[in-house]
Amino acid sequence: MKKIKPLDMPEGFSAEDIRIESSICTGEKTIGFYNASDKKLHFAELVRNNADIEEFYIKYGIERK
Repeated sequence: MKKIKPLDMPEGFSAEDIRIESSICTGEKTIGFYNASDKKLHFAELVRNNADIEEFYIKYGIERK
């Protein structure tokens, strides 16, 4: 199996900035890097299941706590 090099963490963000948000209308979940100053989720991706969450962490080479 080919080992994939993780992406660099987006500038200005750390592993502590990762947040999962859920839509109050549809219940749809997204994961991304939360910026407290503009109160937005950046580099957000859709979460359909726990595997999507794991993939997000692997994508950026972050160990999930």
